Amino acid sequence: MIQSQIKRVASMSRDELMTEAKNTGTPYELLLKIRETGKLPVVNFAAGGIATPADASLMMLLGADGIFVGSGIFKSENPQRFAQAIVEATTHYEDYQLISKLSKGLGAAMRGIEISTLMPSERMQERGW
Repeated sequence: MIQSQIKRVASMSRDELMTEAKNTGTPYELLLKIRETGKLPVVNFAAGGIATPADASLMMLLGADGIFVGSGIFKSENPQRFAQAIVEATTHYEDYQLISKLSKGLGAAMRGIEISTLMPSERMQERGW
C-alpha cells in the first residue's frame, strides 16, 4: 500500500500535489519531496515476524529500508547464525543464490504458536478497540 501511494504521489503534477495536500492535510513540501525522491523521508523498518533470511530479503524487496529483528531469533536453535544470516540477507537482498545459501544449515527457526491454543484475549486481532 505504501509503495502504491508513493507511486501515485510521484506521478502527480504540482497542481495535483497541492490538491492532495489540501485533501489529506499533508504539507505540500512533504509531498513534493516524496514526488522528487520516490521515497518517504523517513526510514521504513520492517518488523514483526522477521525470522529467516528469506523474510528479511522479502521485506527489503517490498521497499523497506531496514529490518528490525525482535526477540524471535533468540528462540531459534542458533541465534547467532540466524542473526548473521539475516544481516547478510538484508544487505544483499537481491542475490537469490546467496539468500538460498544463507538459509541452509541454520537449524530450526523460532517455533510458532498455534492460534487455536491462545485465549481470545491473547489474540492480536481481538485486542484493543
